[in-house]
Amino acid sequence: MKGLPLRQARAALALAAAATLLFPGVTTAVPREGPSGRPVPARLPPPRPAELNTPPAPAAAPSVSLQPRAAPTGVPPSSAPEAVACLAELTRVAGSRIRAAPPAAALAAEGCQVIEPVIVEAVAVRRPEGPGALVLTPPPTLSCEMARALSVWFDTALVPLARGAFGTELTQLRVGGGHECRRRNRQTQTPMSEHATGRALDIFAFQLGEERQGGPVVSVEKPDGLVQSRFVDAARQSACGAFMTVLGPGADAAHANHLHVDIQQRRAKSSRFCQ
Repeated sequence: MKGLPLRQARAALALAAAATLLFPGVTTAVPREGPSGRPVPARLPPPRPAELNTPPAPAAAPSVSLQPRAAPTGVPPSSAPEAVACLAELTRVAGSRIRAAPPAAALAAEGCQVIEPVIVEAVAVRRPEGPGALVLTPPPTLSCEMARALSVWFDTALVPLARGAFGTELTQLRVGGGHECRRRNRQTQTPMSEHATGRALDIFAFQLGEERQGGPVVSVEKPDGLVQSRFVDAARQSACGAFMTVLGPGADAAHANHLHVDIQQRRAKSSRFCQ
């Protein structure tokens, strides 16, 4: 700043500092003298391009459809692989005669639909001489889950009890009340029975040995003698450990002539209703 008075130089420096604070993006040149002794005007930055003066318009938001998505189709109400696995488990042992039953679709609205329904003609059990079968007459329609619970009870408890009590094999059960769309005890105001979903079975009598050879029949309602009475009691007690509900003679008038067993779900898996 040679040639400028000291006071003017200081003022120019102060102006440049103020401009830098107010306009940080702009470089301010301090005037200096040219060859003629006159101050040279400061150089200004080039003007802003016109296309940058107008801010770009915001991008349009993508349109969102408010229509609900269609539900996926082709999904069955129950798991088909589980149904196949249950039926395969029941039929893999020689002696079982169990087949899939057509679903009672027309009864679904009434709360009477059976999940994985099967028709049980005979259940495989172990005999001293090898694989055998316990026949159910007439063949009931049950849920596969109920059929599985029955097969375990037959093989591990009921058949051995009969063998120990009578020295002969239990060959047939006279049953009723498999799948039946009705309310409990056939009343109009009671909750739906477990029979409505195929999760219950009624047993009326036990056939020992071959019927055509005069094998004895043990009636649940009227057992003949002490041995038969003790067998019916033992069968009933063993059922209390295998099923969630067991009702028989003495429980109420509706169960005076048969043994009712079912797998009704309760609050605790360890709870049982046994009368």
